[in-house]
Amino acid sequence: MGKIRLFFVIGLLFGFHSLSKAQIAADSQTDLEMTGAPVVSHAMYYTGMVKDGDEMIPSFMFSDVYVFNKLIFKNTRQAKKYYKIANNIKKVYPIAVEIQKTVNKTIAQLDSLPTKREKDEFIKRSEKELKAEYYPRLKKLTFSQGKLLIKLIDRQCDMTSYQLIKTYMGGFKAGFYNAFASLFGASLKKQYDPEGDDRLTERAILLIESGQM
Repeated sequence: MGKIRLFFVIGLLFGFHSLSKAQIAADSQTDLEMTGAPVVSHAMYYTGMVKDGDEMIPSFMFSDVYVFNKLIFKNTRQAKKYYKIANNIKKVYPIAVEIQKTVNKTIAQLDSLPTKREKDEFIKRSEKELKAEYYPRLKKLTFSQGKLLIKLIDRQCDMTSYQLIKTYMGGFKAGFYNAFASLFGASLKKQYDPEGDDRLTERAILLIESGQM
């Protein structure tokens, strides 16, 4: 009886080991199960009437749809890593987009001010407003979400977080904040690399942006 139980346990362990090594495909159904419903709706826009022969017909434009080569994971650990990134993107990508809009608005307002004194006062006021708006949200992010946000800011603004701080708050503050981030293994100078280290992140972002994930 003891041997039968032993063989049964070994069989279960072998079965679980085989399951963990099974390949997993990243398709739309798996995306839905692992990340939930899309946060962006796939859009369709009416662009007016166009002439088609002797008739006038309505014209519509659809938002981009991306088609990638099928992503195959060697095991569940690889799949979980990818979908953890995707879920983190859903959490921090909207913040990166907001920051991009804020940066563009701030630059436009800053350029409209005629004197250095007015610009300095505006930057100080903006810094306080930004801290009040974003600090409560940023402190809720996990470490991995915070590191991802640093990269997404570079993607959206075409400037690293370090460059943004240095440009609008000065080199001393940029260096201080970067040194503080380095204590936790992060860097405000980190750049986004969609063709290299961040290619799977870019894939997930495009699918999320288009409402496909």
